[in-house]
Amino acid sequence: LKGNGPLIMVTTATMGSVKSAGLSVLLVSFLLYVANSYPNSDFSNMGCEECTLKKNFYFSRDRPIYQCMGCCFSRAYPTPLRARMTMMIPKNITSEATCCVAKHGYETEVDGIRVKNHTECHCSTCYYHKI
Repeated sequence: LKGNGPLIMVTTATMGSVKSAGLSVLLVSFLLYVANSYPNSDFSNMGCEECTLKKNFYFSRDRPIYQCMGCCFSRAYPTPLRARMTMMIPKNITSEATCCVAKHGYETEVDGIRVKNHTECHCSTCYYHKI
C-alpha cells in the first residue's frame, strides 16, 4: 500500500496541471474569438449613422415629414506652414467637414408652422439648418 501513495500523488498533480493548461487554452481561445468578432473597419464614426432621410416624429402628425439626419465626412490635420503664415490669427489645426443636408425638398405647413419636408439627402457644405 505504501507504493500506491506516491503514484496517486503524481497522478493528482499531473491532472491538476492538465486542468489549468486546458483552462488557459480555453481562455485564450475565447479572447481570440472576441477580438476576431469585431469588424475590421474605421471606428471614427461609431455611433453615428450614415446620412439618410429619417421620419421626424414631432412634426409627423397627420402626414409623414422626413428630414435629413446622420453623419458625413470630417477630418482635422496640421495647418501647412505656407497657409499659417497668411492667417491673421494662426491656427495649428485645420479642419474640414461636410454635413448631411437636403438635396431636394419642399416646404409644408404643420399646425401653422412652416416645415421643410426633405425628399433626398447628401453630404455637402455645412449650412445653418432651419426647421
